[in-house]
Amino acid sequence: MQEKGTISIHTENIFPIIKKFLYSDNEIFLRELVSNAVDATQKIKRLASLGQYNGEVGEPLVEVSFDETAKTITISDNGLGMTADEIKKYINQIAFSGATEFMEKFKEANDANEIIGRFGLGFYSAFMVADQVEIQTLSYQDGAEPARWICDGSTEFEISEGSRTTRGTDIILHVNAESEEFLDKSRLQQILDKYAKFLPVPIKFGERTDSVPDGEDEEGKPKYMDVQSDNIINETNPIWTKAPSELKDEDYLSFYKELYPFSEDPLFWIHLNVDYPFNLTGVLYFPKVKNDFDFQRNKIKLFSRQVFITDEVKDIVPEFLMLLHGVIDSPDIPLNVSRSFLQADSNVKKINTYITRKVADKLNDLFKADRKAYEEKWNDIGLFVKYGYVSDEKFSEKAKDFVLLTNTAKETFTLNEYKEKVEPVQTDKDGQLVYIYTNDPDKQDTFIQSAGKKGYDVLLMNSPIDNHFVSHLEQKLEKTSLKRVDADVADKLIKKDDAPATVLTDEQVTQVKAVFEKAITKPNYKVELESLNPEELPVTVTMDEFMRRMKDMAAMGGGGGMGFYGNFPDSYKVVVNGNHKLITRILETGDEATQSQLAKQAFDLALLSQGLLTGAELTEFVNRSVNLI
Repeated sequence: MQEKGTISIHTENIFPIIKKFLYSDNEIFLRELVSNAVDATQKIKRLASLGQYNGEVGEPLVEVSFDETAKTITISDNGLGMTADEIKKYINQIAFSGATEFMEKFKEANDANEIIGRFGLGFYSAFMVADQVEIQTLSYQDGAEPARWICDGSTEFEISEGSRTTRGTDIILHVNAESEEFLDKSRLQQILDKYAKFLPVPIKFGERTDSVPDGEDEEGKPKYMDVQSDNIINETNPIWTKAPSELKDEDYLSFYKELYPFSEDPLFWIHLNVDYPFNLTGVLYFPKVKNDFDFQRNKIKLFSRQVFITDEVKDIVPEFLMLLHGVIDSPDIPLNVSRSFLQADSNVKKINTYITRKVADKLNDLFKADRKAYEEKWNDIGLFVKYGYVSDEKFSEKAKDFVLLTNTAKETFTLNEYKEKVEPVQTDKDGQLVYIYTNDPDKQDTFIQSAGKKGYDVLLMNSPIDNHFVSHLEQKLEKTSLKRVDADVADKLIKKDDAPATVLTDEQVTQVKAVFEKAITKPNYKVELESLNPEELPVTVTMDEFMRRMKDMAAMGGGGGMGFYGNFPDSYKVVVNGNHKLITRILETGDEATQSQLAKQAFDLALLSQGLLTGAELTEFVNRSVNLI
């Protein structure tokens, strides 16, 4: 039996296109071929279970081997096998109507996965690394003859009698000169570790050597049998394929260490298992994140029937949960997945919603079951929860019950609890509730202490997400605004009707203002006199809450015209406390130089308390302080 023919592609340009276009992703050839082999072994088991195959099934096995001398990579399985007619059907007729369609559509594709998935090119990915591909196969069907197919990457092929004596298929790649990196054991091991680590069928891997005599060939020369030194390289039943009832905490922790060997233990985890309206299994872990946003991303691995696809799971997992670690496995997501598929597929949207709900339910259960333990974990999980609260409406609705606010005394409150705590003292004269916060308690300590003297509570908002969280709280909470503790002097943070009476006449106000405006030579500092508590500092430097918040957002890359504020120079308000005794002293001294010196000293002290006094100005302040002493 021997037959030659032409692959029905209607052009000879297809293979060069595949090789050239897919070159940057050429390692996926091994994923494709090993996945095909696994499918073949699973299908024979399926046929046997349906009574359509009565022979001995045996233990399913896929073998991957390489021969550096012969420059070959072989993928073998003991699955269905193929007849010559099936080779013609499945191999020779590529799953698209013609190369014209391919040429049109591949230009739109974003990556190799999309090409392979769209056009059924899984097997043909072999030609990314091989200049000749050979198939040796024997079908499970009664009376089937072994068949051999060989193709050199052109549209020419040859089918002849094969040499395989047992059911299954060997795919033999004769590796081309540009792809000899794949004849290296560690390189192949790396690819198998990436894509095949959790395949449901045992994968053997090793190097083949011609070492055992095996009779003579047709010319009477000694023939040797390939012997493979190999071992099973995959875990066929990873924990996400098991029921939670079968597993202990140690199993989850052990699996986590396998995935992330250098990470601290996770805080807790969620076992996912759903079969309607889509299929999904997996385990998601909450790592200890602290305030490191970017370092932690892309740690969730996406699988399809235990074959690794990608760790770019942006559309499957909500953005705020990209900081989680773990695995998701869904047969509803194709192996050759593309970004455009993920963005458009309705199942992916349902999976996204399901994961959001499961995470919210888990956090809510933890909070209710053991609030103290939940609070202890808040430093690590607060970033997740706040991120979800500001970015995902459905999560936000659930999270309002377990998102926590922490004050400078390290006390924690739910949103409702905090409202009850501060409402009596921090409601202004118009009925607006004002939450006061700090993003740098050390730098803003002076302001925090002033707020404390008035009985105000100060929240700690110093994580990378808190700029957005503060704005979002204002949108969500009724008649509530938030002000940073240094946005104004304590007496003015919350407008009340009990402002201290002024001790200065209008003429004295004008005189003091003139002294300070002359003494302050820095630009963008506007002097204002206020009637404040005499115990407050004589001078306080503040920045308007709105302007500072816009500048902070712009610095973080916020859109919506915020860049306009980022280009604005810093603008500060210099609040002079007209009721402080230093102001009285400035008025009483008739010496203009002394007035200027005292005004400068008070202003520099205000700058110093906020870390705004540096360089030559700091040196001048130190020298002036020595002279005053």
